[in-house]
Amino acid sequence: MKLKKLIYLHIILLCSFITLQAQNSNVYNFETTNGTLTIQPIFHGSLVLTYKNTTIYVDPYGGQKLYANLKSPDIVLMTDIHPDHLNLSTLDSINTKNALFITPQAVADKLPEKYKSTISIINNNQAIHRLGIYIKAIPMYNLPVDPPSKKHPKGRGNGYLLKIDNKTIYISGDTEDIPEMRQLRNIDIAFVCMNLPYTMTVDQAASAVLEFQPKVVFPFHYRGANGYSDVDKFKKLVNDKNQKIEVILAEWYPKN
Repeated sequence: MKLKKLIYLHIILLCSFITLQAQNSNVYNFETTNGTLTIQPIFHGSLVLTYKNTTIYVDPYGGQKLYANLKSPDIVLMTDIHPDHLNLSTLDSINTKNALFITPQAVADKLPEKYKSTISIINNNQAIHRLGIYIKAIPMYNLPVDPPSKKHPKGRGNGYLLKIDNKTIYISGDTEDIPEMRQLRNIDIAFVCMNLPYTMTVDQAASAVLEFQPKVVFPFHYRGANGYSDVDKFKKLVNDKNQKIEVILAEWYPKN
């Protein structure tokens, strides 16, 4: 009888472990010089980064349930005014009372008054330090620049470079394979968009990544007007020419 109970308990613990693994399968840990940087893809172009006691939300989107079990943000980074980046229904459902907002001017102009006192505005090529993290705004825009694109004109939105301990993270925002992205160097982790007609093709994204050569790249923001971009093709295009770049195909969209 005692043996049966032990076996039963072992099965319960094993099932719990498997469930925990499944719940955490979309969480990625990167060792830094002084700790661990945890990255959790959330939905489309939204992700959460945690380092020690600091939690950063990028473009909260997708509804309250996606953030229900996560620590409230200390920093909220916002890239653009479109509703898959500036999503007020999701933002209003999250506890942001202690959060610092970092946004371009165009986003700050559209945020409700209750958020105004917590906003630090940085525009392209400006940088600030917050909570021990270096944050620089990187241009994001569609080509050609002239005439200005109606989707993402140059200067309106921000991509971001984050320096967290000894790791440099690039978040592309909604952009094509612009010179400013191709000129990046020494990027440890990159998040690169690829969806038509809003940003760029898989081929353009792969070409840009092969030029600036991040150590790790996550394709994200890959749902377009006609479905999802082929991220497997992106991985192949990159690794056929450079096997040193680790391409991580994370889960960004709920499976039906």
